[in-house]
Amino acid sequence: MTAAPQLERRRAGSARRRVLDTATRLFYAEGIRAVGIDRIIAEAGVAKATFYHHFPAKDDLVRTYVEEQSRLQRDHFARMPRAEPREALLTVFARIGEAGGDPHFRGCVFLNAAAEYPDAGHPVRRAVDDHRRWFHGLLAGLLEAGGDPDAARTADILVALRDGLVVGAHLDDPHRVRALIGDAVTRVLDGPRPTGRPGGAIP
Repeated sequence: MTAAPQLERRRAGSARRRVLDTATRLFYAEGIRAVGIDRIIAEAGVAKATFYHHFPAKDDLVRTYVEEQSRLQRDHFARMPRAEPREALLTVFARIGEAGGDPHFRGCVFLNAAAEYPDAGHPVRRAVDDHRRWFHGLLAGLLEAGGDPDAARTADILVALRDGLVVGAHLDDPHRVRALIGDAVTRVLDGPRPTGRPGGAIP
């Protein structure tokens, strides 16, 4: 009596997964606005009604795509081996450099999405901002654990550095950019600390 409903649920889950996997591949390679729903439906091999059952509008799919990419990054960094705060920060940026050197690298998922959704109140943009607040918090936590007296402000600087690195890896020679990372992070960590200025998550 339960086999048929269970099979139906698996099929539904599989269809949603195919849609999301297809959208992820196309959005990242070609841009979100450039890829239409009909193409996603065709390449995912699902019926239009099935697509709209899972994603009532394209923006719902885009938001889910951004949120999943954020979750994957959070899981990735959560699995990092335990290390001293400074070493952990260097490892975080080293992994960003590794991603930038991938031949399929097309820039930062979140910066790309933000460029296509400039309205700060849009659900997609809010998903991007939520990811950036998480990343800022990750850095600030490591900095505070390492004794930085102005961890939030230093995290602001490191987020800005990270943004520059991923853009540079996309536009310039990624290997040259990757070679700069250790020196850049070290200079930020060892540089003078401005005081009396507010720090916080960069939106």
